[in-house]
Amino acid sequence: MISLFIFAVCLAASIVGGICGIGGGVVIKPVLDLTGVMSVSAVSFLSGLTVLSMSVISVLRNRGSNELEPQRSVPLGLGAAVGGVIGKLLFESIKQSAQNDRVVGLVQAVLLGVMVLGTLGYVCVKARIASKQVRNPAASSTIGLALGVCSSFLGIGGGPMNLAVMHYCFSMGTKQAAANSLLVILLSQVANLIFSLVRGAVPSFELLTLILMVAAGVSGGLVASRLHKKLSVQTTDRLFKGLLVVIFLICVYNALRAL
Repeated sequence: MISLFIFAVCLAASIVGGICGIGGGVVIKPVLDLTGVMSVSAVSFLSGLTVLSMSVISVLRNRGSNELEPQRSVPLGLGAAVGGVIGKLLFESIKQSAQNDRVVGLVQAVLLGVMVLGTLGYVCVKARIASKQVRNPAASSTIGLALGVCSSFLGIGGGPMNLAVMHYCFSMGTKQAAANSLLVILLSQVANLIFSLVRGAVPSFELLTLILMVAAGVSGGLVASRLHKKLSVQTTDRLFKGLLVVIFLICVYNALRAL
């Protein structure tokens, strides 16, 4: 029963996350933390693998489309890859210092909630904020670095911040931002996985759980790539805003529960 629940959560998160370009980990992480079915470390690691599998499928199916801009997304992704390693080190450092999964979960829930709330606020007023056109690769890499640190430390493998950054810094529309965000997520998660394997920082988990979560990520990526092309920009925007509200409420509950 628990296995089916985990699969359903990861599938739904991967579909919605793939459509909106936020990866799905931002849903998987707080929901599984809420249920307490796994340790915080295991949820973070497996959530990243789920997002990686989903992003691989989505990027491959979107290749050749006019939405992808590798000249801007690749420097972002490379910066995010380095940031992912830094975020992983930061996570391990805080975990070792705290010696308590509940404390780590509290820190993650609070930070994620603040970022989600800030992103929601920006999305609601972005029409009144002049966006930029960052083209310098070094600047793009620095922005990606910051995104990578946040997503890796929080164990979400991406995040709603990507969309806000894509719009503000690069003047991308909703669908274009979603497609490029998934490329950034893909590059950063590959680096994160390699780093975890090299350092032997892979937490214990059940093999069945891994198989189900990765299968959900792949299936979600296939469904999301089809729906992404069919849904209107307005529908995608509404879906993204609604998702942010739900995630914020879950983060608040998780933070209060951890106190």
